[in-house]
Amino acid sequence: MVTLRALALDDAEALTRIYSGASVRYTTGKPLPLDQAQEKIRTALARAAETPRAQWSWGILSADQVIGLIALRRRSPGMGTISYILRDDAWGNGYATAATQQAVAFAFSTAGLERLEAMHHPDNPASGRVLAKAGFTPTGTTDLTTDQGTVVPYETYAIQHRTS
Repeated sequence: MVTLRALALDDAEALTRIYSGASVRYTTGKPLPLDQAQEKIRTALARAAETPRAQWSWGILSADQVIGLIALRRRSPGMGTISYILRDDAWGNGYATAATQQAVAFAFSTAGLERLEAMHHPDNPASGRVLAKAGFTPTGTTDLTTDQGTVVPYETYAIQHRTS
């Protein structure tokens, strides 16, 4: 079973494990040191206190262990983005899909968003499968430039809130 909960300062060591090894291959490519993990959590806690709220960051838990992080960001009054990362030893178990489904439900019910967007690195098709299982549909690509100046065409996805 996968649950989401707000980050706590005690989660810093878990974040350093999440942002390491193969898990960062399609993100920054760099591990997250403990001091930066602590700052990431402090920033998330500060954003949680903002009104109106523009960002939610949750730890992804399985068996009471923080195995990942998922974030929802409000980009405009009706549109938001979702991003997630899991420890590499947690891949392939449906955890990212379950967490994304929970975040989508929250976005459309509690946050009042009407549309969500997400993207993934083209060499990470598993993330595209996560998004598809959570109800997202492909919308094209967005070119992003790496720190080395290389342009990478990220796959883009969207999901609309269905009211019936």
